[in-house]
Amino acid sequence: MVRMVAILAGLMLASCSPAAATQDPPPAPAQSTAPAVDPDSGLTLIEVTVVSDDTRHSFVTELADTNEAQARGMMFRTEMGDDEAMLFPSYEPQLRSFWMKNTALPLDIIFIGPDMRITNIEAGVPYLEESVSSDGPALAVLEIIGGRSEQLGIAPGDLVEFQLPE
Repeated sequence: MVRMVAILAGLMLASCSPAAATQDPPPAPAQSTAPAVDPDSGLTLIEVTVVSDDTRHSFVTELADTNEAQARGMMFRTEMGDDEAMLFPSYEPQLRSFWMKNTALPLDIIFIGPDMRITNIEAGVPYLEESVSSDGPALAVLEIIGGRSEQLGIAPGDLVEFQLPE
């Protein structure tokens, strides 16, 4: 115990000494550059913003960037928040087609063209055995809760902004 008190006293004196006062402060801890991850799905989270006229609508978006994640999509999910979404990127623009097997939630499926503008929206798509398709080549597809596009005034021609992690 006496030894511990002596060590603490020495540290206190050293921290008050002129030499300690002129030293640079220790560097700040490095900020983590790892992307955020959804705790349930394990998918990377990014921000996706839809610009409708002068209004910006931002969504916390799960990134389905693998074949497996895209095949699973929103299957078996029972809830999705108003400001949540899932993005299915294509690394080359192509015609996209989606079917909603085992999807309990109605979704708005928003097809995004190579110019980052919405080409078409399939609104409130319920569980279907049939597929819904893009009106032309799509660079990505954004899914939000059914009816939300209409509530927010999101429409074909609106700009979609997002950045994929490297």
